[in-house]
Parts: sequence; structure tokens; C-alpha cells
Amino acid sequence: MSTAQAPARPAPTKKTNIYKGDPGMWSWVAHRISGVAIFFFLFVHVLDTALVTVSPETYNEVIDTYKTPIIGLMEIGLVALVLFHALNGLRIVAVDFWSKGAKYQRQMLWAVLAIWVVVFAAATARLLFLLFSHL
Repeated sequence: MSTAQAPARPAPTKKTNIYKGDPGMWSWVAHRISGVAIFFFLFVHVLDTALVTVSPETYNEVIDTYKTPIIGLMEIGLVALVLFHALNGLRIVAVDFWSKGAKYQRQMLWAVLAIWVVVFAAATARLLFLLFSHL
């Protein structure tokens, strides 16, 4: 009787990280983080709006807690997230559907960041003006 031996397994190879800190990787991470944060905001927004049907008094109390400077700063953060997520989403669409999108994805990322800085600076100035005018 002969015994057959299983073929030897090849030695495991070390997996290398293909990104290595590339800006495209960080935009991917930021896009996911901003999407999750926006989702949780929308979840809380639906819940607090639903309080109207349960108890209008409780709803008014919750809305009054939103009129604080800390929540005003959080709204500015929300604007930053939504703006980045939208602009980066347009970049992703261009990369996916434009035949030269992958070739120019890095330049498009820098363009998205430049547009984001300009628009966010204007929005922040307006939101801070409104925040301090209501104090």
C-alpha cells in the first residue's frame, strides 16, 4: 500500500499595503467617515423630529437645547462634512465614469479640497455671524 502525500504548501507571502499613505486612500477614509457621521446626524434628526407626534413639550425642550453655542459649532462641523462628502462624491463619480478619471484622480482631489476650503470658509463666516448674533 502506498501513501500519497499532500503537496507542500507554498510559504506565506507578506502582504504589502498598496496605499502607503496616498492622498487617494485618505480621501477614501474621509469619505467613509463623513458618510457615517452624516448618517448618524440624520438618524438623530429623524428621532427628535418624531418627538412632535409623541410630546410637543418634550420636542420644544429638545429644540431649546440645540440653541447653544456648542451645537452651533457642531452645525459648522456638519456643514464641513456634508460639503466634503458631496464634493468628493462628485470626484468619485468622475473617476468611475470618465475614461480619464483614474489618470486625473489626484488632481481632482486637490481641486475638491481647494473648492472645499473656499466654500467652507464662506459658510463658516456666515454661520459664525449667525451664531454670535443670537447670543
